[in-house]
This record gives sequence, C-alpha cells and structure tokens, in this order.
Amino acid sequence: MNDGLRPGDPTRLGGYELLARLGEGGMGTVFLARSSQGRRVAVKVVHPELSSDDEFRGRFRSEVNRARQVPPFCTAEVLDADPDHDPPYLVVEYVEGPNLAQVIRAQGPQGAARTHSIAVGVATALAAIHGAGVIHRDLKPANVLIAPGGIKVIDFGIARAFEATSQYTRTNQVVGTVAYMAPERLDTSAGVPVGPAADIFAWGLVVAHAATGRNPFGGDSATATAIRILTQPPDLTGLDGPLRDLISRALEKDPAARPTARELLDGLLTATDPPAAGGDPGGWSTPAGPVDGAGAKRRGLLAALGATAAVLAVLVPAFLFGPQLLTARTDPDPTGAPVTGGATPTPTWSTPAASPAAGADHTRAALSGHRRILLHLVEADRNLSMAYGDEVSAGTGTGPEALFALDPVGVDYMIRSLNPDTAGRPCLGVKIDSTGYASLIGADCEPTVATMFRILREAEDDEGRTSYAILNDTYGVVEWDPDEKEIYVQEIGDAEVGTTFVLVDRGAL
Repeated sequence: MNDGLRPGDPTRLGGYELLARLGEGGMGTVFLARSSQGRRVAVKVVHPELSSDDEFRGRFRSEVNRARQVPPFCTAEVLDADPDHDPPYLVVEYVEGPNLAQVIRAQGPQGAARTHSIAVGVATALAAIHGAGVIHRDLKPANVLIAPGGIKVIDFGIARAFEATSQYTRTNQVVGTVAYMAPERLDTSAGVPVGPAADIFAWGLVVAHAATGRNPFGGDSATATAIRILTQPPDLTGLDGPLRDLISRALEKDPAARPTARELLDGLLTATDPPAAGGDPGGWSTPAGPVDGAGAKRRGLLAALGATAAVLAVLVPAFLFGPQLLTARTDPDPTGAPVTGGATPTPTWSTPAASPAAGADHTRAALSGHRRILLHLVEADRNLSMAYGDEVSAGTGTGPEALFALDPVGVDYMIRSLNPDTAGRPCLGVKIDSTGYASLIGADCEPTVATMFRILREAEDDEGRTSYAILNDTYGVVEWDPDEKEIYVQEIGDAEVGTTFVLVDRGAL
C-alpha cells in the first residue's frame, strides 16, 4: 500500500529520495524511494530509539552483510545499507506486486495448484537463504511477495539484529509474529537454539494458511496461539496428499525432526500427485527469469541447492551457473569434502548418495558437534592450541591442548576446547584491548557476539584437503601473523582471507 509521506517523515536518506510509505512494522517503517540513478527501491528505516545502541548497530551491520550473500532470484536483493546513519536504514530491491497476506484477504484460500506454487517458491527462497548462512526469523505471509515473475521472500535475517540487541533481550521482547513462530522461539527456557528449522516451521504455517485461509494453531489471542504451538498438534483439516505430509513434518515440535529446505523441495517436486498442469492460470509460476551477474556470484547457492537437481532445472537456466560458483566461498557442506583428507569432490547437481563416504560422515559429525578435531592452520603448518588459562596460540602439538569441538548454535558455532585444563573458560572468544587489537582468548561457553563464529569453506590445502575460514561477524576473520607468530582477529575488509584451517578428524567425542 502506498500512503504517501506523512508529516515528520524524512524526504531523503543518503542518496535516496523518499516518495511514499509502503508499510510499518515492529522493526521500522518501509518507504518507496528513488535512487540517484532513478531506480525505484524500498528503504527500511529502523526505529529511531535504536540509533544510540552501538550493540544494535554492530549486529545490524553483521546481518546486512549476511543478507547480501543471498542469491536474489527468489528474494528482494539487498542493495545498500547504512548502520551508522541516524536512524540506520536498509535498501532493497522494490518488488511490484501484493504480498500473500493481501492476496488471501482478497481471494480467500488458494487452490491446489497455486498453493503448490507458493510452497515451491518459498521453499526455494529458504534454500537460498539458508545456503548463505542466514536464518529468516520472521517468515510470514506479509513477507512473501507475489511478484510478476513468481514468489519473492523479503525481510530475511534482519530480525536477528533486533532480537540479539540487549535492550530487547533484557525485556524478554521477541521480534516477529507469534502466529508464525516455532516452539523453540517461544520457549527459550528449553535451551534449544534457533536455527534454520525455525524457518521450516514457519514455511509449514505459511503454506497451510495459503491452502486453508487459517493458521493451524490459530487461537483467539496471541497467547492462546502460542500455547497451541507449544502443546497441541496442528489442525490440518482441508489438506491432503503429499503436501499435507510435508506440512505435518515441517510442523514437528522437535526441530531435528523437521525436513530441511532442500528436502522440502525434493518432496514437492517428486510428489506422487502434483497439481495438474494448466490448473493455475493466475500467473503463479515459480521464478525462472534471469539472474544478474552479481547475483550469480552470491555465496552459498551451491550449498543451498546442490542436492536438488529437479528444482534447478525448473527454476534457473543452467547458463547462469558459471565457473565462479564452483570456486565461490560457501558455508560448510556436510555432504562434501572429507575432514581428514582427500580431494574435494566436484560439485554436482545429483542427489547425494544414500551411503556417503566415511570422510563425509566425519564432516557432518564434526559440524554437528560430535567429533574431536584439530584446527590445523594451513599457512603456518601448525594447530590451534589452548594449553592453559585463557591463552590461545598456534603450536605443533596434537594432544589435548589442540583438540576442539564445534558446538552449533543456529548457523554459527561456538568452538570449544577439549583440553581439561581449560574447563573454566573452554570456548574461543574475541577480546579487544585498549588499543583496539583483537585477539583470541578462552571464554565462557555462552552464545555472545564475541563467541559466535562462522566456518566458511574456502579452498584446498596442498594435500587436497578442504580448508575453511573462521569468521566472527562482529569483529572479523581469524588470521595468523607470520612475523609475530600469533593468532589475531582482523576486521573484515576488501582483502582476501589470508588464514585457513583444515578440520582434521580425531575421533568421536
């Protein structure tokens, strides 16, 4: 909806001329704007009260950087952002077309073919979003746009910047819409981390709402709905066949029991009774249009969609996947390169074998926190070490001081030392001294901005083993200083990552 500008609304932010209001929500106001090149864009201006919160600005910057990695063919592409502006703002592609909530209000429940198209489009977007290391956290019908070329999902990832900000968490405020929240988001006392599975739960609710016009857990208040999500099975009356089965699996209370976005796509595209061809005249086809060159280079596309050959054949022309994708940095591929050695397998579009190699099993287990590993510094031929206290160094040993485990927290990891001498503060953390120098130290194993790391697949070492960069979104990349012979954390910039690590398997925990 275009409401024009109201008294007190800004008329310009940075290089953007604001034209009208598009909407307002819990995180800020969205404006239609025009760039200096004349392109129409959507500008989200966050609430002014967050402008003085440095913690929010850091987290907002981190989440924007993540969101920029998402391939834009099924999302609204992130174009620009200024976390340091007063107030901070985010600029994304302006997508013509109503959102799904508006469509359902106007038309009621969608038919089988349209619902199937919505299910495929949103699952495809989630596969791309998750493949780039992002969790949406606020998936709902209002964030699903019915664009001329197909389904587009907006507002992915940014909710985390608000949710992780101290002034929100101190008051136990949860960012998002209760009716589309997974149980682990509503009951934080259970200690279940919020990961991509929370978006899968929301996918089930969105698709069920499209098919039936109601929420499977709908109550007469937000509290009643939350209680039903936590305690009751979903009401899937009106759904049947394979789609009902997929939605039912997506709405499992246990996040581990839900399918991944790729598994949803496989299920949707191999359903035994898909909607009849030609039964969806309303222009609801899944996006198949061109992807621009910058979008084609986005990190994580192979990781997100590599196991789903059929959907790629339907959604994206093969010529878009150039050689850059085969070497682009991605998040860890649990079915890809072995931990202990061997050449990285060439990415293919086939479904992974039912019985992967032992190395692939070890990789998956390491990334799930079930293996002991050495973090071998490729460039220094040393192993990361925590010998005593909170000191982190690079040594030549392979004993307890060099053994670690990866503890998954959403799409991030805490890196925990298995040396019994570090039992007091066993997780890696970033410490900033009075001069601004950032180093690795031992820290309490609590998920904070200082202890959360991403493990990003980089390349191969000279033995053919897959190597990874270790990145803290707030402070930077873990690097090796060959002159000082020490480990430090370098602020993220334009330079290439100079230090990579091989995850060397050392057996089960």
